Amino acid sequence: MQYSNSDTVVYVGCGERGNEMAEVLMDFPQLTMTLPDGREESVMKRTTLVANTSNMPVAAREASIYTALLDRLKAVLQLLSLWFSGITIAEYFRDMGYNVSMMADSTSRWAEALREISGRLAEMPADSGYPAYLAARLASFYERAGKVKCLGGPERTGSVTIVGAVSPPGGDFSDPVTSATLGIVQVFWGLDKKLAQRKHFPSVNWLISYSKYSGALESFYEKFDPDFINIRTKAREVLQREDDLNEIVQLVGKDALAETDKITLETAKLLREDYLAQNAFTPYDKFCPFYKSVWMLRNIIHFYNLANQAVERGAGMDGQKITYTLIKHRLGDLFYRLVSQKFEDPAEGEDVLVGKFQKLHDDLVAGFRNLEDETR
Repeated sequence: MQYSNSDTVVYVGCGERGNEMAEVLMDFPQLTMTLPDGREESVMKRTTLVANTSNMPVAAREASIYTALLDRLKAVLQLLSLWFSGITIAEYFRDMGYNVSMMADSTSRWAEALREISGRLAEMPADSGYPAYLAARLASFYERAGKVKCLGGPERTGSVTIVGAVSPPGGDFSDPVTSATLGIVQVFWGLDKKLAQRKHFPSVNWLISYSKYSGALESFYEKFDPDFINIRTKAREVLQREDDLNEIVQLVGKDALAETDKITLETAKLLREDYLAQNAFTPYDKFCPFYKSVWMLRNIIHFYNLANQAVERGAGMDGQKITYTLIKHRLGDLFYRLVSQKFEDPAEGEDVLVGKFQKLHDDLVAGFRNLEDETR
């Protein structure tokens, strides 16, 4: 929320513990954001907080995230004073021509409130006691997101982006709320407890997370950088290959692997620790412009391709064999520069950073060429 590019943010704490929401109300006013002109302002100037704690009535919890009221619940929900809430507030700002981000935390608590109300109305329960219309209700909520051309004048365009947090019990993805949500949304970020325990933040598991918007964005990627789609695909393949190799490493050790597999593990480590992991408390890593992301990824995959080519070509030579250990020893300075890419501060400007990344790209080519010449 602090580093979002949105014009305004709506946060709904739905069914959270009272002390957690009190902490949010105390901490948020202390957070600041940097405006395009360089000024620091409080995030509360663009943030709307809707708090409905777990000790509040379940009807209030249900209403906080969704205001299209059912007729049979109207008698209960008319008692509520919270009319403009959640997605309706986001739509209000959207119609003013703003780009709005809405965070619903969490839809699981909302679904539990829906289940409790359904039980009190003696409705026929479905899976795990949730009402049969759970999926339809979730869909009608998430489908209110999107980009629209607003009615009236002056002409304006607004958008709502919904980020819904789902908390499946025990991490069970077969939970009705989780499975229904996955059938609706187009992007899924799977948080991983093991990554959080290893202090890897954001703790998003890259193997189970996905986006169905990749195809729709291909024209943008082609216009911005024609190579991005290929290097992104290669990066996913490297991370998937690392996951396959980890089981073998646990059995026979890393030294027993082929040289190309050792390069794969090292490249995957670069991707995990020096590309995907971020430190939100540093100026260089609190957010990452797209051009920086593309160049960092390009150089890492470039190193991977050059290292594999050097090992394969060196296998047929009569001289010294090129191994992963030799590459890391001879090209240690280039490897250090790969690790240090994330420390480049976007505040220096796009031209300066692109120049540094391009020089590293060229130095990688020259470094591997010299290594092959020396081992012949």
